[in-house]
Amino acid sequence: MFKHILLPTDGSPLSEAAMRKGIQFAKTINARVTGFCVAPELRHFGFDADIGPEFRKQAAAAIQAKVAKNLLAIEKAAKEAGVPCDTFCEISDHPYEMIVKVAEKRGCDLIMMASHGRRGVRGLLVGSETQKVLTHSKIPVLVYR
Repeated sequence: MFKHILLPTDGSPLSEAAMRKGIQFAKTINARVTGFCVAPELRHFGFDADIGPEFRKQAAAAIQAKVAKNLLAIEKAAKEAGVPCDTFCEISDHPYEMIVKVAEKRGCDLIMMASHGRRGVRGLLVGSETQKVLTHSKIPVLVYR
């Protein structure tokens, strides 16, 4: 049924748990996985203010290190399980859009991701990337909670 599963991660413990379950699921159905991170764009803050080049380098290095750590965790778990895996990152301020785009572009037939379970006012204000993916995706989305 499913042959290619997209596993988006933000590095949170819940996201890591969803990734591990996704790899277990992929193994049982002989599917491959694609691990995916969305890194935020570095922007200027304040009116007529520019962040210095040293801070920009430090911020970029910190983001790259986090992304590398997240993707390495997926690669390692997939290798241990014997599941074919590739990983990559895209830069965007709208993770849900990139998740949906990448799933379609890479030919994934399932997106498996975590939900942090934000409800009420907090869910309304913070927003749920998972909910946005569910709303905009044309392929099935399996939510791990």
